[in-house]
Amino acid sequence: MVREHLKAFLEHLRLNENASAHTVRAYDSDLSQYVAFLAAHVNRRQSELTAADLDHLNARAFLADLNRRGNSKATAARKLSAIRAFGRYPAALIGAPKREQRIPAHLAVDEMSTLLDQPDTGTPLGRRDKAILELFYASGLRLSELTGLDVEDVNLSGRVVRVLGKGRKERIVPFNEPAARSIREWLADRERFLPPPAQGNRQKDRIPDRVRRATTASDPRSARRNREPLFLNYRGGRLSTRSVDKLVRRYVAACSTRYGISPHALRHSFATHLLEAGADLRAIQELLGHARLSTTQRYTHVNAAQLIETYRKAHPKA
Repeated sequence: MVREHLKAFLEHLRLNENASAHTVRAYDSDLSQYVAFLAAHVNRRQSELTAADLDHLNARAFLADLNRRGNSKATAARKLSAIRAFGRYPAALIGAPKREQRIPAHLAVDEMSTLLDQPDTGTPLGRRDKAILELFYASGLRLSELTGLDVEDVNLSGRVVRVLGKGRKERIVPFNEPAARSIREWLADRERFLPPPAQGNRQKDRIPDRVRRATTASDPRSARRNREPLFLNYRGGRLSTRSVDKLVRRYVAACSTRYGISPHALRHSFATHLLEAGADLRAIQELLGHARLSTTQRYTHVNAAQLIETYRKAHPKA
């Protein structure tokens, strides 16, 4: 059985692994020596050996025999490599099942427009929520990136936002006029949610600037506390990722029967709509802050109807 297995393995190397004739001969020599040793070691004929005999204990015994015969460490390592490749061969034929590539849910353009109209802009918190939804769709930010924004990160006149993404990589992302208008309206309300200055702040004001800067530099958490979050909760603190996730899902539930629409789905909608409008995949990669283009390809997709329409427009004989 093992001899037949070895013959099939060598054929696999030659035909499927594109191994050279020299490599196949070397594997044949090393593994034939190993099989001959096994037969003598377990006191059976080579034709009687089974896959169960190809265990690590017998492989160690073979290496010990090589050492007694005066083989070099390099020779022993080469033969061990051949034994390991031989042992992996059945699993290589089966192959690992491919992981299912689940495409995140996304909204169509008209669904997105309906969602953006859901917040009650007659209230301050409604105007805040409107700014959040508009910025999500206009920039394709990650949830953590949006909640991590500070007031100073937003350039309303230039309509760009400075984002600290994964791996603490900074990038500049543009947004559109509706998002700029909504952010501007929210900033007019934002001050009313800030807590009143604490009594201890007067003492802090008397601390020399050079001392305060040194303290901030030595304690990054202190620097974080001194920053001004763009989006606040009703108590005046930074809006959490959990809170934003809940409000997005609440607005989606109010206007749609779709499930699985989260802040990530809005990011995916952003990328998908850009791609459908003809945007370059590399540009979308930069906007999303992906290190690899393959990640962008997983986040974006084009439906079959769009592919057919693109083919008909582009192919000269279509």
